[in-house]
Amino acid sequence: MASAMTDLSTVNNGKGRMLRLSLRRREALTALLFVSPITIGFLVFFFGPLIAVIGYSMLQWNLLTGEATFVGYANYADALRHNPDFWRVLRNSLVFAAGLVPLNMGLALLLALALHRPFRGVVFFRVIFFAPVVTSAVAWAIVWKFLLQGEAGALNEMLALMGIDGPNWLREPNWAMAAVIVTRVIKMVGLNMILYIAALQSIPRDYDSAARLEGASGWQIFRMITWPLLAPATLIISIVTVVGSLKVFDHIYLMTEGGPENGTLVLAFYIYQQAFEFFAIGYASALAVIMFVIAMALTLLQVYFRRKDRA
Repeated sequence: MASAMTDLSTVNNGKGRMLRLSLRRREALTALLFVSPITIGFLVFFFGPLIAVIGYSMLQWNLLTGEATFVGYANYADALRHNPDFWRVLRNSLVFAAGLVPLNMGLALLLALALHRPFRGVVFFRVIFFAPVVTSAVAWAIVWKFLLQGEAGALNEMLALMGIDGPNWLREPNWAMAAVIVTRVIKMVGLNMILYIAALQSIPRDYDSAARLEGASGWQIFRMITWPLLAPATLIISIVTVVGSLKVFDHIYLMTEGGPENGTLVLAFYIYQQAFEFFAIGYASALAVIMFVIAMALTLLQVYFRRKDRA
């Protein structure tokens, strides 16, 4: 009798384990089905093209003739060692990023601090500052191109009323880069403003109230409480802004076409020129891989310094 009871218990335990295993398999299958769309999209639209670009970068491929010859790392060596234009283009890209990122993020934070609390008309001001983000980049660039013309430009005409002789903003090397950076900042600052507003509204107001009861000033509250709590949002915003600044193309193409004297020729536009004006697909692919590596390196550096600050 005891032996029969033991056998029955063993059978029941075995059935229980099989049932639990079956439930785990079903849960795993369900989870795989849920993540499969994003996984397939990642493989098809990101990982696959990335591998293809890396493969193309090792070819000497002329789009006009259709001839493709395997050259290994010759395209990379040409860009990094033998082509002085590449380093000037890279410098322009870094200058553009160095001017755009702090200006964009600083202005976005100031706007968010001014507009994150409810008051009469706050929605109107948020819409005004966010509207350029959803405006067509083509229309935005063309309008600013006309505004920034020489004597006929609206900006210079306004300056002339104050007795100031304004430059030809987009045709002078010393001014063209600054003009492109400022117009890009005005267009995209609204996006970072909204992200900062969301981050500010997630901070409990009890922290602010407690600090004020202790006699802290507004600047002390911001420096010791608000800014540290904004660090995660700042990291995301900085990564998105840096990567976006490296990929800028439409403003350069429509406003300056890389001029004057290649003063605004950035890496993304240079890749376009090599691929679709000079038809050097292999060389353009190598430049695209280099830009990807630079963007990835800058992203990892930002994450590293963020973790170091937390430690």
